[in-house]
This record gives sequence, C-alpha cells and structure tokens, in this order.
Amino acid sequence: MSQDMLLEIGVEEIPSALMPGALDDLKTIAAAKLQQSRLEFSEIITLGTPRRLVLHVKGLEEKQKDTVIENRGPKKSSAFSQDGAPTKAALGFARSQGLEVSDLEIRDVGGVEYVYAVKQEVGGQTEKLIAGLLTDIISAMNFPRSMRWGYFQTRFARPIRWLLAFFGSQLLSIRIENIESADWTMGHRFLASGPIKVAGIDEYFAALRNNYVIVDQSERKEMIRSQVRETASRAGGTAIESEDLLNEVCFLVEYPTAFYGQFSPSYLDVPAEVLTTSMIAHQRYFPVFSPDQKLMAGFIGVRNGTDYCMDLVRAGNERVLKARLEDALFFWKEDISHPLRDLVPGLKDVLFHEKLGSILDKVECLRSLAVSIGENLGLSNQDDLDRAALLCKADLLSSMVYEFPELQGIMGRYYARQSAENSEVAEAILEHYLPKFAGDRLPVTATGTVLALAEKLFNLTAFFAMGIKPTGSQDPYALRRQALGVVYMIIDLRLETRLRVLITDTHAAMTRFGFKLKLNAEETAQDLMDFILQRMRGVMLDRGYPYDLIDAVLYQGLDDLQQIAGRAESIRLFRKSKDWEDFMVVFNRSHNLSKKWDSIEVRQELLVDESEKNLYNLVQLIRPQVEAAFRECRYQEGLEMLAGLRPAIDIFFEAVMVMVEDEDLRGARLGLLKTIADMGNSLADFTKIVL
Repeated sequence: MSQDMLLEIGVEEIPSALMPGALDDLKTIAAAKLQQSRLEFSEIITLGTPRRLVLHVKGLEEKQKDTVIENRGPKKSSAFSQDGAPTKAALGFARSQGLEVSDLEIRDVGGVEYVYAVKQEVGGQTEKLIAGLLTDIISAMNFPRSMRWGYFQTRFARPIRWLLAFFGSQLLSIRIENIESADWTMGHRFLASGPIKVAGIDEYFAALRNNYVIVDQSERKEMIRSQVRETASRAGGTAIESEDLLNEVCFLVEYPTAFYGQFSPSYLDVPAEVLTTSMIAHQRYFPVFSPDQKLMAGFIGVRNGTDYCMDLVRAGNERVLKARLEDALFFWKEDISHPLRDLVPGLKDVLFHEKLGSILDKVECLRSLAVSIGENLGLSNQDDLDRAALLCKADLLSSMVYEFPELQGIMGRYYARQSAENSEVAEAILEHYLPKFAGDRLPVTATGTVLALAEKLFNLTAFFAMGIKPTGSQDPYALRRQALGVVYMIIDLRLETRLRVLITDTHAAMTRFGFKLKLNAEETAQDLMDFILQRMRGVMLDRGYPYDLIDAVLYQGLDDLQQIAGRAESIRLFRKSKDWEDFMVVFNRSHNLSKKWDSIEVRQELLVDESEKNLYNLVQLIRPQVEAAFRECRYQEGLEMLAGLRPAIDIFFEAVMVMVEDEDLRGARLGLLKTIADMGNSLADFTKIVL
C-alpha cells in the first residue's frame, strides 16, 4: 500500500531569485533521503510561492523495504584461535552487531578469510520514520544567502513561520526550533483572513485556491503569460517575451492579475533600451510594443491579488514609473549635452584592476592592439579602429550608465551618434562587448569584430599574465565567458588568424604600454591557448561533434581555430562516406607498424617486391597532391586520395613481411609506411578515433 505525503514550509517572503534553486534543492534532497531510508515512491513534486515551499511525494510506500546488512569483521586468524575457540576480537565484533559468535559467517575475500555479520533487517513503518525524515530534509536545505532569527541556530532563506505535514490523512508532528507543525496553513497575506484549517492533502490544495493562492508555479506562470498577452492585445500591442522576467514575476506573487498602465509619450524621446531597462529591472513591468515593433507609451504590471480597486493600483504604479522615467530623461539630456570624447580623460580615475591600472591605461593599449589585430585580419581601417577603441569605454562615466550599468555599450552607441561619430565607430562601441553569453549575437561590423576580439584578448591575456585564472566554480572576471566569445567569433565569423600570435602580440602591446606582468609571453600564450581550446572543446561537443573526433583535431599544436573547426567538419562528413573504412584501414595498418619508427626516408633501390615498388610510386605521386589539398583546406579531397591507397596497401601486406631481418630493407619499408601515416596525421590524430 502507498499514500501521498505533503510538507509545507511556511516562511516570510523568499526573494524570487532564490526560489527555482530552492525547489530543485528540496526535490533532490527529498529523493536522496527517501532512497537512503529505503522508502519507495512514484513521484516527487515541489511547488512554491513567495511564502511557502511545498514537497508533495506521491505513492510513498507505507513500509520500508526489507534488507540484508553485511558487515565485515576481523580476519578469521584473529577471530579464532588454532583450536577454533573465539578470541576477544570475535566476541567483541559479535556483541557490537547484536549477534552470537555462532551466528557469524566466514567468507573468503581475495584469498583471505574474514568474519562476517549478516543480519536480516525488517523494514519499519513509514509513519514512524517520516517525521524525523522531514526534519532532516528541512535542515539539509542550503541557500546562497540564509539567515537565523531570534536566538535560534537554524539557517533558512527566511524565517520559518508555520509547518504543515500529512502522510495520507494522518497529520504529522514535526518541529523546527520554536515552530511545531499544526493542522492549518496560511492563504494570501492580504486576501485571506487568518489561519486555514486543513484536514488532508486534497483539501490543502483546494483551501489555498479558495484563499487566493495558486501554489503550483507552473500554473501561476501560465496564468501570467496568458494575462499579459491578452492585456497587451487589448492595448493594441505585443508584450515583451522574456522567460527571465516571467519567472521572476511568477515568484513575486501568489495570485496574479495583470493590468495595463500608461506614461507620457514625451518619454519616448529617451532610447527604448533605457525605458525597457527601467521598466523591467526596477519595476518588473512588461514593456509593450506596437505592431511595427516600436515601444508604446504603456506597460503591463502584475498585481499580487484580484482586480479590486485596480484603478488605484494602476495609478500608483504609473506614478512610480513616472519618477523613474523622469530620472532617465534627465540623465539622457545631461549626457548628450557634451560630446562623448569629453568623457575619455576621466577614465584615468576609474580602476580596471588594482594590479593593472586604470580604464584609460587599458583604452590606450586597446587603440594600438585593435589596429594591429585589424591588420592581421584584414578588417576595417586604422582610423575607425583607433577612434572606436578610444571611445569604447567613455560611456562608463555617463550618468545613464552609472544608474543602469547593464546599458554600457548601448548608451555609448547612442552618445556616439549624438556626437556625430560615423556609424561604423558607433556600432563598434556597442559590438565590442559581444557576444555576452552563449547564443548571443555576434558583431556585424568589421570594426566591431576587431574591437570585440581585442577587448577579449586584452582581458584574457592581462589576467593570465598576472597568474589570475578561473578556479573551479570561481570566475570573478568572467574569463570563461570571454574565452567562449573568442571561440564563437573566430569559428562562426570565419576569422582566419593564428590565435597564439594574437596572444603574443597582445602581451607585447601590454608590456610596451607599461603593464607589469608576471608571466612572459610564451608562458601566457601556452596557458591561455590550453584554456581557450578547452572552451572550444565544449562548444564542439554542444554542436554534436563526437568526442573522439574533437580530440583528434584539437590538440595538434594548431592555433587557427577556424582551421580546426573546418577539419572537424570535413572529417565528420567523410566518416559518413563509403571511403571512410578504406582510409582507416590504410592509416591504421601504416601507423601500427611504423609508430615507433622516426624516419620517412625510403631508399627506393632497396625495394625488391613489385607490390612495394608500386606502393612507393603511388605514394610519391599523391603525396604532393595530398599536402596541397590539406594546405588549401580541401580536406575531403586529400582523405579520398589516401583512401585510394587501400588496394595497394592490401597487396603490399599480403606480398611482403615488413619486419624482416635485413635492417636496410626493414627501414625502407617502415619509412614508406611512416610516410603514409604522417600524411594522415598531418590533418588529425586519427589514433584517437574510436571505430
């Protein structure tokens, strides 16, 4: 027999950002604790609102599973004397296990006999175990930020105010500090009147719904989504689609009701990104866009309650937003009252890093570095690159970015346009931060592409050269994200460049501009290349490349990521062709015999059999063609030529023995095979391929 179990932890309002992790943690801990206790169940569901965490276990068995417990004791030689009498070791072990010596078993383990205590343990009743188990589950929960309350020692996200627990229809008694579980819960903070009596699990959910609490976050989220879309449609627009905002609002309310508010169209003179950031980040409103994708002078808010006195609620929210937008309009007018260039000198007072100087120091180095990288890539021009690098950090000193740090780059682009900078420079100021995360858009302009690469290489080189690297989950300077940005840009924008050279040039530029670095250029380049290649490995795995293929192309000393990606794609396609098996036979038979041979020298006059002479001639014929194909990135063509050696290789191995006693002849044959294997290995390490 099985029954459902329910635990509700009533709390003061938990911050919305903590709720998804808390629900996942509760589910994981509960599953682990139940399994450790040998209690079987069919499903675990965790639900939550700002004021409660709910654990609902379905189909929980009423009895633990029986089990056999086996404990190993001392060696038989220590447990019994030569005449078979039990020693103190045997007596003590039996006593500790609650058994008689005669109940102990002797078992052979690796040729040594040991004493074992084997006990049949009958499972206990769930109702006698579950209360203690629930207490353990609550105590085991961890939060990024937790607190204590009163004089108590328990830590939780927020103070616990009530507890409710049922196993089937039985009310469970549990206690956390001064809070003891009871037969009541709390409804909506403002719409429910005091504690609500609950007689069972089914009644619990109905009672909360009747008291304006939608406890299922998935249902609540869909209610918000539907209400927001419907409200926006009635206003003649479309609300922003943001899962992050939707999730946050979902865990701010228990009973959602969406409403439409408006603000003066005069505020639309401010860039749309400023208005939407103010609405989303500060007020958790949903901005509304017209059918032509222009921001409307309206917003959608979500109230925690019903539509009672909604006009007052709407007016209050409009007043709050008006104050925010007034500030934004003031900052905008103040910032555009002077050219963006005027802010640059002030960057000398903004610290980049205590060991690496100011932002202005970084900007001066970026100007030189961007021009150098632009020449390396053949992108943009010196004037645009220098100007974009000079201005790219200036908006950090603007009033708007001071208020909204997430708008850095975005505001720089607007201010550059207002300052009559050309469009290429203005776009580059925005694009040099891209991509900001996996899946983010990449720079479009040539100047933005170069500056984005320069920015990321500067940051990576600077911190690696100072010995500051990510460790475990700690990455305070977002170096993993920036390395991923380098990978995405090079392979997706098809930038042909030697990354190690760029890192070395970046190190040289930093040294030239007076940065005091701990590691030399070679050490920095080696560490940083390994770090970036690890990021590339992850990207390739995400894109469906097999791990063995990735290992085959990734660690051959190449520093052209675009070429590595091209080789991987060509080999992946070639693996699906009819020639793949022939190629692997050619490579493996050649490599396996010659892998310990160092020379590719072949003395043709020593070859005696027609099969080896024919193979030699074929190799001499195709070798320059294969090398040219690989050099010109015609990888599949080169692989097809190598696969074409299959008939000659088969005849060669049937006709001759490679490892003959004649050292000169053996060397000639091994050199021939080494030549073939090296042609394959020049593209990838095919020994890593799993057949």
